Parts: sequence; C-alpha cells; structure tokens
Amino acid sequence: MNKKKKGIDAERELIHLFWKSGWAAHRIAGSGSSRYPSPDIIAGNALRRAAVECKITKESSKYFSQEEIISLQSFAQQFGAEAWIAIKFPKKEWFFMNLEDMKESGKMKMIDIALAEMKGLNLSQFLEMKAF
Repeated sequence: MNKKKKGIDAERELIHLFWKSGWAAHRIAGSGSSRYPSPDIIAGNALRRAAVECKITKESSKYFSQEEIISLQSFAQQFGAEAWIAIKFPKKEWFFMNLEDMKESGKMKMIDIALAEMKGLNLSQFLEMKAF
C-alpha cells in the first residue's frame, strides 16, 4: 500500500471514530496541496471544534516543518478551533498532541513515542476534555 493511501485510510479511520463518539467530523481532501491553510480533519460537537493534522508512521518519531505547524495554527485561529496533531505509531492507539507539547528539533518540531505517551491524550481523553 502506498504512503498516500495509508494516510487517507488513517484519516478515514479517525473520522469513523469521531462519528462513533458523537462528534461530527469531515476529512478535507487534498489538504496538503491547497494554497490555503487546511487541516486533514475538522471535527466538533456543540461545545468544541478541532482542526486536526493526522499522521501515521512506521518510525518511532515524526518530524513536522514549521510551515506545517504555522498553517495548522492559522487555520484553527481563523476557524475558531483548537489545533491538534493526531498521530499513530506502530502497535499504538491514536495520540492527540497539543502543538505546545511538541519537541523542538532544529528548525523542525517532533513527536516521538515517549513524548506521545507522556503528554498526548488518547481518543477518549481528547473527546472528554473541556474546551482548550
């Protein structure tokens, strides 16, 4: 399976999990290729809205460019949503990471398994938290 299809399948998996949990969610097709900032998923309920960048990796860490983070923050601010990274590592559940909890790594931001397990929220914790 190619990398793009794996990413799309992961986004769709998360969409189904949101809907199953009582949240509305929509995948933004081509989010990485638009000239406007756009996350992979927008999701919400009557109390909260989230702009979510989804990542799935075979590695034990994932790096993000400053541009990716700024784009997500920009969309979230203009849309009135919380900005989150949803990341899935091999044999792990989804983790939801607050952008402020990401590690600095040179000009990049990074999330590894240890950081996700320490600072990240699982889906239930993410859905149950009060507005950020």
